[in-house]
Amino acid sequence: MRVFAFTRCLFAAVALLTAVPVHAQEKTKIKLKHADKLKGDKTKEFQRLIGNVEFEHQGAIMKCDSAHLYDQTNSMEAYGHVHIQHGDSIHLYGDLLKYNGNERKAELFKNISMTDGDMRLVTDYLIYDLKNKVASYTTGGKIFSRENTLESKLGYYSTEGKVLTFRKDVKLFNPQYTMNCDTLKYLPVSKVAYFVGPTTIFSKANGIYCEDGWYDTQTDKSRFSKNAFILFEKRKLTGDSLFYDRKTGIGRALKNVVLLDTAQKIIIKGDLAMHYEKTELSLVTGKAEFIQLFDEDSLYLHADTLKSTTRYDTLVVPGSKTGYQIDTSRTVYAYHGVKFFKKDMQGKCDSLVYAATDSTMRLFGLPVMWSDQNQLSADSITLFTANGNISSMLMESNAFISSQEDTVRFNQIKGRRMRGFFKDNDLYRIEVEGNGQTLYYVRDKNMLVGVNKADSPRLAIFIAENSVKSITFFSKPEATLYPLFDLPPREALLKDFKWRIGERPLKREDIFVQ
Repeated sequence: MRVFAFTRCLFAAVALLTAVPVHAQEKTKIKLKHADKLKGDKTKEFQRLIGNVEFEHQGAIMKCDSAHLYDQTNSMEAYGHVHIQHGDSIHLYGDLLKYNGNERKAELFKNISMTDGDMRLVTDYLIYDLKNKVASYTTGGKIFSRENTLESKLGYYSTEGKVLTFRKDVKLFNPQYTMNCDTLKYLPVSKVAYFVGPTTIFSKANGIYCEDGWYDTQTDKSRFSKNAFILFEKRKLTGDSLFYDRKTGIGRALKNVVLLDTAQKIIIKGDLAMHYEKTELSLVTGKAEFIQLFDEDSLYLHADTLKSTTRYDTLVVPGSKTGYQIDTSRTVYAYHGVKFFKKDMQGKCDSLVYAATDSTMRLFGLPVMWSDQNQLSADSITLFTANGNISSMLMESNAFISSQEDTVRFNQIKGRRMRGFFKDNDLYRIEVEGNGQTLYYVRDKNMLVGVNKADSPRLAIFIAENSVKSITFFSKPEATLYPLFDLPPREALLKDFKWRIGERPLKREDIFVQ
């Protein structure tokens, strides 16, 4: 973000709009230093001065083609090629000047140009009130510097209060950015600029909007608030307050933080967000929520902390020596107390990793998931998605798929590794590899009649309407069909089985309940 490189223009505005300070002193007459011709008015109200006219008053030198000097009122009017010099660097030019020596007030009209070094102010009407130490223009003005151009309808500077204000249609143009705002205030003592009212700042890298904010030109730190947001690439960051340190490249968002990624269809929410520009690292905490948008449904996930990293690779165009960076890998990490909810899939684990490049989600730390009536658990679970839907799943080490037959009985499938396959987010086939075990209850005319227990190193289960329809064993199994009450209770549960239905989030709000 280089949107705040307008320090030079602000300092230029201070210099251009500020008259040379004049300490309180008694009223003095305007002194005529030179004129080629001097003529008197018949009423003797003024003297008419013609040719190379020059005046001096309390340190100000005023030159023009011709003038009327009113001795009784200690005032003058200057016409043609008006030039006022204050100090060594301030020069003002215009077509007409009205100057009141008693009030120390100067009004310049038409084709006004005010310069200080390489800075220049252009306007059609400019007022200097030296008595109250105020300079202002009210009909629109432009300030030019080496790289910046600032436009506004009103410009006001109080040397007493040390406040410089631009108001109404303020526009700042720089080769790297463009800024528009309603009011821009600058305090030369603290060197802090304040934005008031709707403000937009656009550069090649990003766009910013806020209705209140400030920028410290000494420290390169800034704050945006009141409906503030930042747009970059296809992402939008909003928050009650946005802070940015240009020197360190660290950004911070506080309260009601929302990061929207339209390209990946991802929304991240929280109370506090940190972004480290140099390492492309982002952190979100405080009721952090990750939302993956799908066409018909969305996945809602909560964790104590959400972390996002982005890796860029340089793509070189064939036949060219130059290249440009492309986003090749965006990864979201969720850790400590992870819970997620989707209408057709819910889950819980200690930590999770989501890779946008291959649309995979990996669950670690006692992961468990629920799909309709089925509970799925393992030491680690990986979900593969395609076109916004879950396509397959890999469960490794101590993998279980189970469902509740009644209040005391559970259908169970266990193996060292399982692969699950989904259609329209419904689980329809399971492949078990290594130490496969099954235990499921048999019904006849919807009545429980027995329980089938089998062991096989490799098998496949086919599911329809949330129940096991058939099992294929790829080697001869050790199987036994027990009458309903003949299976000993200790053998009705496979080793390490645990029914965790009490941890299941039943609605979106439940992901925040641990």
